[in-house]
Amino acid sequence: MKKLFISISLLFMMNAMAQKFETQTKTDAAGYTYETVKNDQSGVRVYTLKNGLKVYLAKNDDAPRIQTYIPVKTGSNNDPSDNTGLAHYLEHMVFKGTSHLGTQDWEKEKVLLTQISDLYEQHKAEKDPEKKKALYKKIDEVSQEASKYAIANEYDKAISSLGATGTNAHTWLDETVYKNNIPSNELEKWLKVEKERFSELVLRLFHTELEAVYEEFNRAQDNDGRLVNYAMMEALFPKHPNGQQTTIGTSEHLKSPSMVAIHKYFDTYYVPNNMAVVLVGDLDFDKTIKMVDQYFGTFKYKELPMKKMVSEEPMTSVISRTVKSPSTPRMTLAWRTDSYGTQDARLADVVAEILSNNGDAGLIDLNINQKQKTLGAGAYESAFKTYGAFVLSVVPKDGQSFEDAKKLLLDQIELVKKGQFPDWMLHAIVNDMKVQRMKGWETADGLATTLYSTYINNRTWEQELDEINQYEGISKTDVVKFANDFFKDNYVVVYKEKGVNDKLVRVQNPGITPIKLNREAQSPFLKEIINAKSSDIKPQFIDFKTAIATSTIKDKKVSFVKNKYNEVAQVNYVFPFGTDNGKELALGVTVLQYLGTDKYTPEQLKEEFYKLGITNQFRTTNDQMIIALSGLESNMKKGVELMDHWINNVKADQSIYDQTVKTILESREVAKKDKTRIMAALTNYAKYGKESRLTDVISKERLQSINVNDLMSKIKTLNDYPYEVFLYGEDQKGLEKAVKPYISATKLQPAKAKEYKELATDGKVYFTGYDMVQMEMSKVAKAGNVNLANFGKASVFNEYFGRGLSSIVFQEIRESKSLAYSAYVSYANATEINKPNYVTNYIGTQANKMPLAVAAMSELMVELPQIPAQFENAKGSALKQIASNRINRTVIFYNQLSLKKLGVDYDFRKDVYAEIQKLTLPELTNFYNTEVKPLSYNTAIIGKKENLNMESINKMGTFTEVSLEEIFGY
Repeated sequence: MKKLFISISLLFMMNAMAQKFETQTKTDAAGYTYETVKNDQSGVRVYTLKNGLKVYLAKNDDAPRIQTYIPVKTGSNNDPSDNTGLAHYLEHMVFKGTSHLGTQDWEKEKVLLTQISDLYEQHKAEKDPEKKKALYKKIDEVSQEASKYAIANEYDKAISSLGATGTNAHTWLDETVYKNNIPSNELEKWLKVEKERFSELVLRLFHTELEAVYEEFNRAQDNDGRLVNYAMMEALFPKHPNGQQTTIGTSEHLKSPSMVAIHKYFDTYYVPNNMAVVLVGDLDFDKTIKMVDQYFGTFKYKELPMKKMVSEEPMTSVISRTVKSPSTPRMTLAWRTDSYGTQDARLADVVAEILSNNGDAGLIDLNINQKQKTLGAGAYESAFKTYGAFVLSVVPKDGQSFEDAKKLLLDQIELVKKGQFPDWMLHAIVNDMKVQRMKGWETADGLATTLYSTYINNRTWEQELDEINQYEGISKTDVVKFANDFFKDNYVVVYKEKGVNDKLVRVQNPGITPIKLNREAQSPFLKEIINAKSSDIKPQFIDFKTAIATSTIKDKKVSFVKNKYNEVAQVNYVFPFGTDNGKELALGVTVLQYLGTDKYTPEQLKEEFYKLGITNQFRTTNDQMIIALSGLESNMKKGVELMDHWINNVKADQSIYDQTVKTILESREVAKKDKTRIMAALTNYAKYGKESRLTDVISKERLQSINVNDLMSKIKTLNDYPYEVFLYGEDQKGLEKAVKPYISATKLQPAKAKEYKELATDGKVYFTGYDMVQMEMSKVAKAGNVNLANFGKASVFNEYFGRGLSSIVFQEIRESKSLAYSAYVSYANATEINKPNYVTNYIGTQANKMPLAVAAMSELMVELPQIPAQFENAKGSALKQIASNRINRTVIFYNQLSLKKLGVDYDFRKDVYAEIQKLTLPELTNFYNTEVKPLSYNTAIIGKKENLNMESINKMGTFTEVSLEEIFGY
């Protein structure tokens, strides 16, 4: 939960705002009964159709779009014990279409799908490995025949034709949730498509998707966070499926699936009385509920099976687990908590906030992180539908033992037990929840997410709204009693050591024959969706001159955007220089976070911001630095004053600086053990070579020789440099008055920015070793300089060819050949005039599939495939996304700021929209032939060296193994 704390002076005002929530039953003009809650500022309506389907509707006029969620109350906890991973795999298959969507000849296809299902049952029962292989070969053969009638990705094509974004789904313990964000004028089409896909389950293209899921399983194996979480959950819940069944499932079960079991699961749980439709956005209540009923009201109610309740025995001892991976050591402590919505879960949540509240003024924040006693520590509480987990985590410093780090964490728990935390903190936490609710629910997605979570957790909307009142009733006495009763030697500790993970599952490539994609085919259902006319949404392009009010204070430009949504304001100081102008600027800002002033200690300073309800943030990029303040507008004047005091009166402390340097150096070593950061650094090396912004770091020797007084002297002069001010809030004059006393005329100029050459990409292959199941490859090519006339072409190219579920790359690499879970090609326009664009193609897959995946990608890149219908779909989707998008809030200012770097002073989407409207497939092909096809690539590869296929690599270019020191610059 993001934090924004409220000052003591506002407590009485906020408490006075507390409302009594009461459910009321009403009837609309069409006769539909719905529930609404008195004093609900969001105006949510909850309907229950005759078949038991719940429908949650709420209005949001930010844009002519609707955030949609279809939650199903089932997840991995309902997986059969001999078919773990089933719920998640089913989630994937719900995207595969039906007897009407995704097929050219259902009568012929279904006969073959039945054969495949029977073969899988034999395969599952067979114990002899050789006979299993023979059965799988037969499955592959019949799947080839079945694929002649299948049309891959028809659901995705149907949804993208609407201009949908965010198309996805997820499965967790007790939920499976399907997601789309659609233009509001396409609501009925969306309902028609979703009704069709949830009407029946067709397991087409089954074995190729199974391999994609297995690649997802491999990605999980290479993910340290999941490694630790699996061990923690298994120990925390020795009986309950929360810990005994991972969402992804076991390798053995994934390799021996049952199509019969998946159908049974779908028929059991995907029923209207176990599902909901959540719609938040630009909608009409009466028309919308009638449409939902028209399409989803036809589903039949079905009794759900009684769920066996599994209870855990109380934990009475410390349970230890150890896992290993190549990354930096870390430790996690976890206590089992009560279920979501219970008082004990709320108390555990409050304790977590007392310990760690976004790095502001929690006990861990001040006593551990602020004092740099570890490389990082935190706390959180996660309540599930059944039970939950209270978690402490820490990354020890180099040479620091796990036991020393553990003691630091447990010492903070002891402080809570003794009540040694400020009396006002509880009020600040509760009132922050009110503000966060206000900020979160102002967006369609924020409110819709809360609504589907409410449904999954069997909560009424009244209960969810009243939760804040329940928190408000918690006293310090309650917290102290809970802490003493709850925190004993009854926890799980997971030690994540640096070493070889001997639990990795390494498997052979099953040798799937690529299936037929039938890319140019369209089912009658898809044609009907595409050809059906919807009312038009006209694009609206923002006029920056009217949307942004400007003034001048001294010689500083001041921009103001009105906040029409709530009482939260922002003050941003935007400096037109960054690390290119001097690396020590970012260092000074980092050190500043640990220093106090002549009036406040570092800890007191954090508490002062905390009390005011103002968060501060320093963001430094290569060409920009932003100092941002955010909080309730009524306290912004004091926040500005405190920030000015901090910067101008910072008290240099050499011992704190020296400790910060040690932390920086240790953090660099942590980065060199992290797979994600290594891959990013290696890709950067492939792009720019040895001399880049990433590798150009302040040396250890320089860090250790800097005098902190000199460093802070530079910070104290920030106000003398050029910058502009961006204000966001309700009262322009009030905010200008707040900042005016602290703005100085420009007296100093930044150093000239260092230029970094962007080298030609000319066929080099760079490799860095890392112990992992998968391999990752990123090929990067330097293209021509940014051209404003090609932004539309690049957008459609990415939609049509390179990115997304309906793109050609996804279809070919994953759907047809099942060679990778993740693969894409992206054309990225430079963000600054006279800078080059870049083309990236990425593959993440099992090591023994990499050569085939690379070959498939290379073959795809030879010529741009010509599929007119798919091109028109991509083009239409791009146009609809622009037409239904709106720029608002702080994005107005930052969008204008970004466009200035391209030499544009108006809403450039207008030109892009016009370009796409006129775009033809031959023109896109010409763009590809001139801007993409001639490019040469440098390649970055990470994985186990023994898994490299040098024959494949030598075809890509000259191979060089580079060290971590080379790619990181230290």
